[in-house]
Amino acid sequence: MSTPVAYLNGRFIPFADAGLPLHDAGFVSGATVVDNARTYNRKLFRWADHLARFRRDCAACYVPLAATDAGLTTVAEELVARNGALLPPDGELQVVTFATPGPLGFYVGDPTNGPPTLGMATYPVPARYARFAEEGVVLAVAGSQGSESWKQLLPPRVKHRSRMHWYVAERAINDPGSPCHRPGAVPVVVTEHGAGDTPVGGVLVVAGDRVYFPREGTVQESITLKVVAELCGRLGIRTRSLPQVPLEHFAVPDPGKGEAPLARRATELILCGTGFGLAGVREFALLTHLSRTYPVPGPVLARLRAAWAEELGERPA
Repeated sequence: MSTPVAYLNGRFIPFADAGLPLHDAGFVSGATVVDNARTYNRKLFRWADHLARFRRDCAACYVPLAATDAGLTTVAEELVARNGALLPPDGELQVVTFATPGPLGFYVGDPTNGPPTLGMATYPVPARYARFAEEGVVLAVAGSQGSESWKQLLPPRVKHRSRMHWYVAERAINDPGSPCHRPGAVPVVVTEHGAGDTPVGGVLVVAGDRVYFPREGTVQESITLKVVAELCGRLGIRTRSLPQVPLEHFAVPDPGKGEAPLARRATELILCGTGFGLAGVREFALLTHLSRTYPVPGPVLARLRAAWAEELGERPA
């Protein structure tokens, strides 16, 4: 085939022909659980972890998932083989798996709902991710999101398809009239308790001899962060959870005595995500006129990148 294929409800079909009916709950209510994995050397990376998270999130969101892990793996490998053949020799794929409760019958006068929708598609790994490694990343605080309280029906850790706040955040930082105007930056959205997340990955803070990870349950669960935690263990780098320090403090160039001591001691920020692995943060902006710079690559990032390359069976760059 000369065009990519997708998988939808038991069939491989041309990507351009894949779509949901307008009364599918995934369209009507945004009730879509999603997972985003990727390949390295055309092989799925940490696929078992992605499957486990996807199955857990489907259960948490009451989205039926009858497919077995073996069945999902077969589909993913088939898509990678067929769509990977259309890429340049060094091209890699992102693999997106999604599930919805399926069509809502009352929209078409049917007393029953379903059956559930299950799909999978691939996309070439975005070219901009190559610049992340070469140049480092600029983060910019774009706004805030709701509480991380246990009372939330939809915990921050769940990966789902409702991306409206990221859509708004991306446009806020590119709006010349916005106080957080930072064209091209990766937006950061913070909760009322200070935890911060981005649409492409989680943020690590390096201070002293430790790497600080987002507190469990406060941001979207990241397979890449899990891998980095393992690499820190192999390298003997101590890790801790970030205390309740507003992430914006790390964007202040010279935090005063009233700010958190950890913000004053921070020496590196690292962005970790499926699409690109590890990237240094070279600048973190709170407002258009207020930002802090960090070295890229810092010494901890350099060590982690070497370990990451070894994890992939590659030689460090």
